[in-house]
Amino acid sequence: MTPDPLFDLTGKIALVTGGSRGLGLRMVRAFAERGADVIIASRKIEACEEAAEEVRNLGRRALAVAAHAGRWADMDRLVEAAYAEFGRVDILVNNAGMSPAVPSHEITEGLFDSVVNLNFKGPFCLASQVAKRMYDGDGGVIINISSSGALMPLPGAVPYSGAKAALNAMTVSFAREYGPKVRVNVLSPGPFLTDISKAWSEEAREHSNNALGRPGLPEEIVTAALFLASPASSFTTGAIIRVDGGQ
Repeated sequence: MTPDPLFDLTGKIALVTGGSRGLGLRMVRAFAERGADVIIASRKIEACEEAAEEVRNLGRRALAVAAHAGRWADMDRLVEAAYAEFGRVDILVNNAGMSPAVPSHEITEGLFDSVVNLNFKGPFCLASQVAKRMYDGDGGVIINISSSGALMPLPGAVPYSGAKAALNAMTVSFAREYGPKVRVNVLSPGPFLTDISKAWSEEAREHSNNALGRPGLPEEIVTAALFLASPASSFTTGAIIRVDGGQ
């Protein structure tokens, strides 16, 4: 694919957590199609390698890393692997996350910690380490994938909504702490027809309580991700970009 003039990522190095499926995989493909080499991280190495092979088939370099995005040590190891292979990271996407629907009074301490670790602690660890290296180098871009649940919290997902709200606050803080060389933004999706939607009812897959009246198609995340990853958003930092159909 010939890169779009506004979205040309030729020569850039992108790191995407949760990059082996869903919206993360869509971003991996979009970045590679526009010239970026990509580091793909998720828990299952087989899925990472499959995504990496897609990137290589586009003529780009790829690195697959098995890492749990909620574990501090795994994030440290991911940073070391990425910089050992490529020497730098220009685009970081903190995409990995989970949202179990459990009544609040039934949430255990272990589940609470798992949700907060994956949606806030791990992204904090990874973003802080990469942001410092970007700041000391030639700069870069960080995109934190949040959720409409952080802005309009729903019952049965309190730890998730709280962790994503913390991620939003972290984004604004990092934008100030590591600017002007590092731009840090939030991409806030609503309901999307990714793998997770297979567990939804037929009604939920066809209709949504938003202005557009439907869930998003996975490819509809791509332009927002490219905008935030590229120089097209050169005057955008500390922002929350909502891609939720008007929730």
